[in-house]
Amino acid sequence: MREPERRGPRPASVPVSETAAVVLDDAGVVVARSERAATLLDCPPGRTCAPLLGLLPRAGTEAGPAGRLVRLPDGDHAGHKFPLFCTVVRLAAQAHTPGGCDGEAEAQWLVLVTPAETAAEAAERDASRRRTGLSHAAAAGIGASLDVIEMAETLVDLLVPDFADLATVDIAEQVLVGDEPPHLDTSGDVRLRRTAAAQSPEIAAEDLLAVGEAIPPVTDSALMRPLMKGLPVLVPDVAILHARLGVDPESLPLFVPRGAHSSVAVSLYARGLILGCVTVWRSQLPSAFSEEDAALLQDVASRAALGVDNARRYTKEHRSAVALQRSLLPRSASDSAAAETVGVYQPAGGGLGVGGDWFDVIPLPSLRVAFVVGDVVGHGLEATAAMARLRTAVRTLADLDLDPGELLTHLDDLVLGFSSEQVTGASRAEPAVLGATCLYAVYDPVTGRCAAATAGHPPPVLLPPGDEPAFVGMVPGPPLGVGGIPFEVTEFDVRPGSILTFFTDGLVDSRGGDIEEGMERLRRALAGANSSRSLGEISQGVFDSVLPQEPADDIALLLARTHALASDQVAAWELEPDLSLVAHARELVVGRLSDWELDELGFVTELVVSELVTNAIRYAGGPVGLRLIRDRVLVCEVSDPSSTQPRLRRARETDEGGRGLFLVAQLTDRWGCRFTGSGKTIWTEQPIGGPLSAA
Repeated sequence: MREPERRGPRPASVPVSETAAVVLDDAGVVVARSERAATLLDCPPGRTCAPLLGLLPRAGTEAGPAGRLVRLPDGDHAGHKFPLFCTVVRLAAQAHTPGGCDGEAEAQWLVLVTPAETAAEAAERDASRRRTGLSHAAAAGIGASLDVIEMAETLVDLLVPDFADLATVDIAEQVLVGDEPPHLDTSGDVRLRRTAAAQSPEIAAEDLLAVGEAIPPVTDSALMRPLMKGLPVLVPDVAILHARLGVDPESLPLFVPRGAHSSVAVSLYARGLILGCVTVWRSQLPSAFSEEDAALLQDVASRAALGVDNARRYTKEHRSAVALQRSLLPRSASDSAAAETVGVYQPAGGGLGVGGDWFDVIPLPSLRVAFVVGDVVGHGLEATAAMARLRTAVRTLADLDLDPGELLTHLDDLVLGFSSEQVTGASRAEPAVLGATCLYAVYDPVTGRCAAATAGHPPPVLLPPGDEPAFVGMVPGPPLGVGGIPFEVTEFDVRPGSILTFFTDGLVDSRGGDIEEGMERLRRALAGANSSRSLGEISQGVFDSVLPQEPADDIALLLARTHALASDQVAAWELEPDLSLVAHARELVVGRLSDWELDELGFVTELVVSELVTNAIRYAGGPVGLRLIRDRVLVCEVSDPSSTQPRLRRARETDEGGRGLFLVAQLTDRWGCRFTGSGKTIWTEQPIGGPLSAA
């Protein structure tokens, strides 16, 4: 059987239940028929079916014209006046034996009959299909993003080309930055900006306002007033806009595309606020927009308005969190006697935004520096606020000049306290730190050594000059908030010009990936770094090589290129616990200051050394260490084996002593005390060339 020929309009997507079947013999007599055929044709079995007789093949042919339109005559039993589409198929021949004798095989024909659509019916069915498809697509696609611009682009892509030839979305300028627009009564007060547009190739829209441009105010009118209540404005004939839009003729091409014949506009209306407006135009699609189209667009716009409002709220929270996060982080770049540093913070992708990752660079006494990197679990403002509490605690503890292990122990106790407050409800105003990691390292440019401890945080990468990068071997401690487990301190040598890389796990950990693989990618990315490249270039190279396109977590990265003080910048002596050696200590200091051409600091430094060395010998014993460090400031240190904390007090007029530390505090810029493994060290700082030295 050959493939049937198609003639005339073919019914599209007609349900099987609409199709009737009739079996005819060569003479056109009905052999059998379906129930549906009885409603379409007055052709009972055993009688000739006149309407279908002309479809049967002529004698000597295999098949007749397979596809043909048949219009039933008026007065037909079924009363139908619409055309039918018929398909003829040859069936297997049946043996005919009149009088019980064998005869020739008789052909039979299957005729499939389907009501054919009129042009109006086809257009209505197509329009209904488009409306249904748009409604389903809008339900699935709108609201999936928390980005206002991305949502606007999704909306215009849904509308073009099936529903409209051109679609534009204009958003209130306040919404684009996350703010809530004001309540407005007239359309002339609305300030929008073109945010997204999509068009079919055939429509002329080159004169329309481009994406990113502000929409000029439109005079309030009866035509535009429904938009202020969230109702659609249906314009079946664009000529109406020319007369009633209230725009001068020269500006009209900015609003109305050439060749458009109809339009619908609906405001993005949520919670009584005008968030924006979506406008669609038809030019190539022949039918004008109908009331059904306007109602559908209003439904789609309502969904989009809720999505835009959610995205606006997220934008506001994200902007606030980013501003808070960045205000809490130190300057991205710094340079001190100990190290040059560059820090980078990158929020998470996929709508997660900012979180609790942070880094810090804390100057310590005696030209040392502390590098801190940490991670608080979670995202959003709560994680950022919790990070702020933790960072403030670290800075406070660093000011006590504790060693890294002791500092993390105190920090661990604080996190336990934060968590218990949340559990008991004692502090609802403060966000809890329910999970956090931290690494704290102290680098001394005089000794060239670094001491570090970690609380559940990945170790840093050390890249010595001219060598391969390697992760520092550290004993990992538990995350903060576990309690009861000490944090071990790891000490290691750091050559001048080495690069220390501190990072949070978001840089090396990805969805479905192995953190070990990420750490190896980081190590390889740092292998190409050298002294000729700036830290900013190195950090960018690390992000390009290691970071996934859409990181699942926020990231903090801190790079530090270490410095070392030259030997002629440091002078150190050890004294026996003999008060007669105090004068000798003064001579040593004055002589070294003279060698450094810092004679103007001699008087104050001599007095400071005399007081501190005398107190150390008198109350702590020996040996007593004395050290001067020269850089941008002059540091004077006196060490003794006692672990007693010195106290600053104001002596009464009748007291014979107690004025030493008071004088030291008054004459120097800063002073303090830190405990060491062998006792304590009292230090002072004086600015070189500052007001005290000039005095």
